[in-house]
Amino acid sequence: MFPCGHQVVLYSYYRSSCSWRVRIALAMKGVEYEYVPVHLVNDGGEQVPTLLIDGLTLTQSLPAIEYIDETRPGPAILPKDPKLRAQARTLAELINSGIQPLQNLSVLKVMGDNTANWAHSVITKGFDAFEKMVQKSAGTYCVGDEVTIADLCLIPQIANANRFKVDMSKYPTIVRIKEALETLPAFVAADSKRQPDTPEDQRA
Repeated sequence: MFPCGHQVVLYSYYRSSCSWRVRIALAMKGVEYEYVPVHLVNDGGEQVPTLLIDGLTLTQSLPAIEYIDETRPGPAILPKDPKLRAQARTLAELINSGIQPLQNLSVLKVMGDNTANWAHSVITKGFDAFEKMVQKSAGTYCVGDEVTIADLCLIPQIANANRFKVDMSKYPTIVRIKEALETLPAFVAADSKRQPDTPEDQRA
């Protein structure tokens, strides 16, 4: 049994896709936590997400999600079936390792005037691959009919795709899954438009 007596604190930035994933996981499990807003640029930027939980400091989103899943009751975020779990992790890593790092803030700052074109290209290439893969695994969501870690990674990445004007009509399976996920309370609560540090002009 893991200790659960410590206060849970999440250092987060409203638009950080990595923070967003963790917020969804906490909401799915019904974990109450203190939200501490930090900025990715101001004062040199800070590391987000940083999750303080059970005396641990977790600074990578996927290990944080897996720890939440393994130590808190509620719907499973990683499937119990090994094959489904492998599919979910594969899709999650396609975004976590294959798309998101190439279009995050540190990379875009280096790209200068080519920022928008670079991000658009990276996301399009990644979603081309994701759409083909998810067509084989999807039910209502990315892997069958239960929400998994793949879905937690997908929704923030779609927000980035929209930000950089990616043509989402090319990805009907992704769009269908997005529409299903957006109705779920945990995804609504974790949305970037609803966080304490969301600018007023970007709130729903």
